[in-house]
Amino acid sequence: MLQSLSGSDFALFISVLLACAVEAVEAVTIVLAAGTSRNWKSSFQGVISALFALAVFVLFIGPNIEKLPENTLRVLVGGLLLVFGMQWLRKAILRASGFKALHDEEKIFQEEVLSAQKATRVSHYVVSDWYAFTLSFKGVLLEGLEVVFIVLTFGVIQKSSNPNAFALAVWAAIIAVLVVTIAGFAIHKPLSRVPENAMKFIVGTLLTSFGIFWASEGAGAKWPGNDLSLLAIIPFVLVICFTLIEILKMRKSKDHELRAPKIPTFHEPSQSASQVSRLLGGFLFFWYDFIIGDDWRVAAAVVLGLFSLNAVGAQSWWIMPALVASLLILTLLEASAAKPSDTSR
Repeated sequence: MLQSLSGSDFALFISVLLACAVEAVEAVTIVLAAGTSRNWKSSFQGVISALFALAVFVLFIGPNIEKLPENTLRVLVGGLLLVFGMQWLRKAILRASGFKALHDEEKIFQEEVLSAQKATRVSHYVVSDWYAFTLSFKGVLLEGLEVVFIVLTFGVIQKSSNPNAFALAVWAAIIAVLVVTIAGFAIHKPLSRVPENAMKFIVGTLLTSFGIFWASEGAGAKWPGNDLSLLAIIPFVLVICFTLIEILKMRKSKDHELRAPKIPTFHEPSQSASQVSRLLGGFLFFWYDFIIGDDWRVAAAVVLGLFSLNAVGAQSWWIMPALVASLLILTLLEASAAKPSDTSR
């Protein structure tokens, strides 16, 4: 099958395969923690409920997304890919440079198990262990939404130019999820040996590169060389990333430390809030965290960049690559700040 694929088809297949594999690893870790430490039946009930919710979401959003005008779809999808891709890249660069610990599925598994063992056992309706149910449900739903988003974006957006794109994306997702799930439950442990951080770096690069290309094209830019411009965009993003890794390594050697940006942001409601506030606020926070992520300024800058590109015209293809480079540089230099000087002496 893979031997008969064109270069663009192969890139699509690998992008979706790796992205979905990463999400599946995280979902399997959560379900294993819920099942081994609490109750397998309730855990599987959570998984099935999440899959049902995802199926309803796909049935609703799938047919409607194809009705959008092609350029609108490219702007929307490309913009979201940029936000997602830069989130993955920033975290991968911080890990590669030593500012953040490497993603450790074994450690995450143990933390989830410890939390699950401390939680009170409560039953609701046909679910004997509500904690195991909700833990599995949330894990599978969140990671599953990202899988659905990746399949829809890569599949639907290229369907007009490539009739096989959607089928390729679906098969890549199915293969990734099945392989990871079977492997995880076969060894009954989290897949800690999977090079998840390297995979996230690769996927982040691809998501960002495709996002630059599609969002710019949808906003009216004409790429030199059309689709072949991706062969320049991907190396461009890689050069920026590897350069930043080296810069951050030097900053780390000078005792710089990881700092969260001091910006107003949206938080999940506290447990002391009313039930209505918790439900509504939790729902809004879920989608805010899923779409906007950890820094709303990046999403805002992407929107402003696309408006600027549309206003300037067809020869403004350079705006989004320049914006992405600027955002990565500024946010990562901000995150790797120097330690505050000791003024007490």
